[in-house]
Amino acid sequence: QVQLVESGGDLVQPGGSLRLSCAASGSIFSMYAMGWYRQAPGKERDLVATISSGSGGSTNYADSVKGRFTISRDNAKNTVYLQMNNLKPEDTAVYYCNARLATAWGTTRDYWGQGTQVTVSS
Repeated sequence: QVQLVESGGDLVQPGGSLRLSCAASGSIFSMYAMGWYRQAPGKERDLVATISSGSGGSTNYADSVKGRFTISRDNAKNTVYLQMNNLKPEDTAVYYCNARLATAWGTTRDYWGQGTQVTVSS
């Protein structure tokens, strides 16, 4: 089991930047693929970005954030980050941290943080 706590959400003006952090505890952080998802009011929870397990893992981004957002991880600190630049009002959502463990028996297990609110508005 891994526990996830997000932080860094805030009110920011369009064009501004934020860095979200997700601190993990309770398990071996480097074994988990990590991701960020977001959910706007009245919308489904959607993938924002993922990064594979281990060090120097591959990343994947939703088309809507490519070139603006960067996901990274610091395994020594058990933390995953989402650097968000050039924020748009449509980025407003609750952002959730996700940890995914691939088991030896061919299944995956997902763990979620409580979410952090990002509001992009003038």
